[in-house]
Amino acid sequence: MIKKYIIFIAVVFLFGGCVSIYNPATQRNEFILIDTASEISLGSTMSKQINSESKISNDAAWNERLNRAGQKVAQASDRNDIKYQFFVVEDDDLNAFALPGGFVYVHSAVLKEANDDELACVLAHEIGHIAARHSVKRLQVVLGYQIVMSLAFSKSSAVDLYKAINVVFNVVSLGYSREDERLADRLAVKYAYKSNYKPEAMISFFNKLKAQSGQRGESYNLVFLSSHPPIDERINNVKKEISLLAVTSQP
Repeated sequence: MIKKYIIFIAVVFLFGGCVSIYNPATQRNEFILIDTASEISLGSTMSKQINSESKISNDAAWNERLNRAGQKVAQASDRNDIKYQFFVVEDDDLNAFALPGGFVYVHSAVLKEANDDELACVLAHEIGHIAARHSVKRLQVVLGYQIVMSLAFSKSSAVDLYKAINVVFNVVSLGYSREDERLADRLAVKYAYKSNYKPEAMISFFNKLKAQSGQRGESYNLVFLSSHPPIDERINNVKKEISLLAVTSQP
């Protein structure tokens, strides 16, 4: 009974600010346990960790190009209650990922290989994850489990939430569900179009991903592709989304 009471108090303390909100990115009401301030704080913690462990580029041209496209796409997104920050990671894989709270990372290979429209589409996909709060919703589930397990099995009565959060962030960084990825692709088409970039560039970038994967061999599995639907399926989905966009945008 004492453990159950402690668990209840901990959950109330952490999630006391939860609210049901309408999310325009998903177009439905969602029960959000982690508020925006907490999301930004969590994202900032993980961003600092990644920045200390990865080779973050100081190339002025790359960073200016990335930030220019990123801010333009972010402004056109469904979520403007946070400040978006963009970082270049020096890496030869065509990859990008987003953290809670508006922190977006793009590998230098994308800056080298992608034109401006393709870059914007990559950013629009990652911003789509943030707008849909994919990492936050996944984090809620895993963090809740971590809290219960820590309280139940910890040798001391104190729970090291900071370590638990880092564990969750490591899980979040590995990828989302395929349904989340499909939604992020749909949002990418929308955001690229709204920010005056060509959403068709998603298709040419997908082809570049296929080419790199083919060059590395069957045993090579791009992180960017690991949790995503097959590329050909994504291309077909994007084509359908663009055709729908063309219909809805007609006067």
